[in-house]
Amino acid sequence: MKLLLPVDGSEFSLEAVRFAIRLVADGLRADVVLANVQEPANLYELIVAHNPEVIEQVSADAGMHALRSAQALLEAAGIAYESEVAQGDPAHTIVDIVERFGCQMVIMGARGQSGLRRALMGSVSNEVLHACPVPVLIAQPQSPPEVEPQE
Repeated sequence: MKLLLPVDGSEFSLEAVRFAIRLVADGLRADVVLANVQEPANLYELIVAHNPEVIEQVSADAGMHALRSAQALLEAAGIAYESEVAQGDPAHTIVDIVERFGCQMVIMGARGQSGLRRALMGSVSNEVLHACPVPVLIAQPQSPPEVEPQE
C-alpha cells in the first residue's frame, strides 16, 4: 500500500506520521510519500521580492524545512520514503499528489498551521476528505498539544 503523509511541520501533522509509523510497526506493508504544499506567493511577496526565482527558492526551502521532522521520524523508524514539495492550493494539490504518485491512502493531521485559511474556508483535511479519490484517515493527537496560557 502506498501512503501519502502531507505535513506542514505542525505537531498535528507529525502525529499523523507517528500514526503511520505505528501501522507499519504493527505489520502494514507500505511505501510512504511525504509531501508539503506551499501556498502561492501573495501580491505583497511578489512586489517585495522583484524576482520570481527568489520566491520559488524560498518556497522550496520552506517546504523542505517543514518536512525535516517527519523525515527524521521515518528515518528513526527505518521506513523508506519519497518526498515532494509542491506549490498551490493545499487541498487540491494534495489530491494531485495522490494521483501522481498512485497513493492508496492519505493519513493527515486534523489541524495544521493555516489557521486563517481554516477559519475562512474550512480545514484542508476536510477539503481533502471530500475531494480525494482514496480513503483519508484523519489522525487525532494522542494527547492535546500543550498550549501556553495567554496573559
